[in-house]
Amino acid sequence: MGNEMQAAEQRYWYAIYTKPRFEKKVAQDFEKKKLNGLLPLRSVKKVWSDRVKKVEEPLFPSYIFVHANAKERYLALQCVGAVRMVSFGGEPVRIPQRQIDAVLKIVELGYDPQPYQYLRVGDAVEVVSGPLRGLRGHYFEERGKGRLAIAVDAIQQALAVEVERGQVRKLAPKSE
Repeated sequence: MGNEMQAAEQRYWYAIYTKPRFEKKVAQDFEKKKLNGLLPLRSVKKVWSDRVKKVEEPLFPSYIFVHANAKERYLALQCVGAVRMVSFGGEPVRIPQRQIDAVLKIVELGYDPQPYQYLRVGDAVEVVSGPLRGLRGHYFEERGKGRLAIAVDAIQQALAVEVERGQVRKLAPKSE
């Protein structure tokens, strides 16, 4: 029984998915509930028709991190704007401390991190900008360059073109 109690009290880092643009509200609610949250921000210049302003935006839109035990995870999900715990197979995913430390170090040292789309070789993608906009294919890398493969299945042939990673978006996997 003692080991189960200790395990329930053990704190780990978790990610919580939030409603869009609710990250700062959830972070404020964490503070009120005395939860150890982390919302890494980056400074971005926003241009409006009448002015330019620097604003702080979440580094990971729609996500906030919490260092919590089982009870605190439950409290974190009660915050207005918190949608769900990032999970795999029904279990909350623990984020390794070294990854949290890396994010903190980058932000604390004043680097200007840019969000980078997480793509794996073979992911289905669609080109969202440029002359190839609308084309769909699979992402792969060759000698450090991002490439888009367009297949013609009937003749078992494919074409590959170089694309900037920012020009494509990952498509949701098709459900069987």
